[in-house]
Amino acid sequence: MEVPIRVTDAEAVAREWLLALASMGVSGTVRRAAEGFVLSVPSGQAERAAAVLATYESENRQRVQRAAWSARADVRAGLSVSVALLAFFLVTGPRDPAVVWFERGSADAERILAGELWRAITALTLHADLNHVLSNAVAGALFVSVACGALGAGVGLALILVSGAGGNLVNALLHGSHHVSVGASTAVFAAVGVLGSTGFVRRRSAGLPGRRAWLPIAAAFALLAMLGMSQHTDVWAHFFGFAVGSIAALPVAKASRAPAAAPVQWALGGAALALLLGCWMASLGAPS
Repeated sequence: MEVPIRVTDAEAVAREWLLALASMGVSGTVRRAAEGFVLSVPSGQAERAAAVLATYESENRQRVQRAAWSARADVRAGLSVSVALLAFFLVTGPRDPAVVWFERGSADAERILAGELWRAITALTLHADLNHVLSNAVAGALFVSVACGALGAGVGLALILVSGAGGNLVNALLHGSHHVSVGASTAVFAAVGVLGSTGFVRRRSAGLPGRRAWLPIAAAFALLAMLGMSQHTDVWAHFFGFAVGSIAALPVAKASRAPAAAPVQWALGGAALALLLGCWMASLGAPS
């Protein structure tokens, strides 16, 4: 004789209970009833089944906690990026093609494809107007902080910078000539992609099943859809930044389940800053 011991609205959860019981040699069945999906076991195994499920759920909660990326967002990294964007805007002013910063640093697709690759990076630091830089500074403070909390400031900043540049390069390839863009939003959405992939890899490494492992990817796509697909924005740049960040983060997250040591963080953070400065030097030193 079987007795019901659990009920749930989700069939997948009931099947998960069945697998947990089967792994411990306890048989069971699931039937659909008015109240939901009912899990039943032989009456003689009810007490053991309850203990197995309690242990399984306790271990599963621990895996979820281990899989989650660092709750300690690196606020200093995010705020540093935001302050730097705002400070540079005070230097460059709003977009004006005649101003040297925009003439030499914008992501001009035609000139990028002609070999001026540094523009893919310098354009990330330029903004069209005050609203543009404020929106990117706020979003950057949030997403860059969380990404750097997950990977460490140096690794996170380097990965976001390179991924943002990659997004601009792919965008230039898509548009060809006659497309010019500026703004840090490509890098901001690269940070969103980094977060999604990092969360996915860590959840899979912790042994979380199916949809629970994919939840960070789904959340990242939702953020891209909500924030990156509005009118009067460079939608393709946002998408490519997101895509490059998502792909680039996979091997980085797989290589380490925890942020790298301080020397690695300082080295990569310094390299990212040197790359940014080097690109601006190349841009300003190039012939008009």
